[in-house]
Amino acid sequence: MNQRYYSLDVFRGATVALMILVNNPGSWGNIYSPLKHASWHGCTPTDLVFPFFLFAVGNAMAFVMPRFEAAGDGVFWKKVLKRTLLIFLIGLLLHWSPFVKWEGEELVAKTLDNLRILGVLQRIALCYFFASVIVYYGKTKGAFVISGILLLVYWFITVWLGKAGDPFSLQGYFGTGLDKAILGEAHMYKGEGVAFDPEGISSTMAAIVQVVFGFLVGQYIQQKGKTYEMLANLMIAGLVLIFAGFCWDMVFPINKKIWTSSYVLYTTGLAMLTISLLIYLIEFRGIKGSWSRFFDVFGKNPLFIFVLSGFLPRLLALIRFKDGDELTSPLSWFWNHICKPISADLRNGSLLYALVMIAFYWLIVYWMDKKKIYVKV
Repeated sequence: MNQRYYSLDVFRGATVALMILVNNPGSWGNIYSPLKHASWHGCTPTDLVFPFFLFAVGNAMAFVMPRFEAAGDGVFWKKVLKRTLLIFLIGLLLHWSPFVKWEGEELVAKTLDNLRILGVLQRIALCYFFASVIVYYGKTKGAFVISGILLLVYWFITVWLGKAGDPFSLQGYFGTGLDKAILGEAHMYKGEGVAFDPEGISSTMAAIVQVVFGFLVGQYIQQKGKTYEMLANLMIAGLVLIFAGFCWDMVFPINKKIWTSSYVLYTTGLAMLTISLLIYLIEFRGIKGSWSRFFDVFGKNPLFIFVLSGFLPRLLALIRFKDGDELTSPLSWFWNHICKPISADLRNGSLLYALVMIAFYWLIVYWMDKKKIYVKV
């Protein structure tokens, strides 16, 4: 990404850092409320992480799409299909990892019988693919119109095909039936106590728009350049989207788990305000240094560090050793003996654990940046 827009690098890196923070608590049962997802309707700071990341994917797309257009259809399809398939496959392998598990005293191979097919990386792959096609062939005006249609159609079919009188609930959401029919319950997420996938097929329709909006904003920033007009328009548009999201929330509740259209508008508006603030601080005021550098290195290897932060804890969980009368693993020992004892309020220890994880992964990406090692697909 062009150094002229260093603020966009910082935005992406900060999003990755927050993703690590909320995905790596010391104890899932002891987390401060802002670091939890909303139980259903509503939006917490944690619920901003994924849409912000998709928005950042769109920002980055704005810088490469002109090269695709200049190279022609053949290069576009080759690059986009390759990247889509690689990210989707990496997501599948991450779910399957570490490929073995403990059964009693024996390590056995993990089968594919209950492998979750969809997930965060898989959604990123699908959203990247469809958003790329929409932007490439629809251009700016077409992409904007198609995005509006997708959000309206998703709202319509959610009401039309959902449970009468209760289409936006866990039990009434229509997308779950589609996921069960196509994926099978064994291959779906069950974190809600039932087979329900928050990265399901149907809700991906609205999530695609998050990437397209990110592209449109990135394109606008490029075209207008570093001007106060650009900054003011960006902030106004962000406020308008937040207001529109709240208005739509009255009939189509803001909800991450079914990725409602109101949620798309609301989180996109917040992303635009956040980027506006960063542009003002970094590009206009020149306020940067250690704090921006900290986030910047996360943004240079986002896919790698996300995969590593998901894979490493699973791998370390295979290492078992005696801790008194019980078996434990390295990270469990660290939680129980270092983080947990620091406070009677276990949320403090859980937060400390997450902050240590951020510092650990930061050292890795900092070293990679020093060595000019950048993992891209």
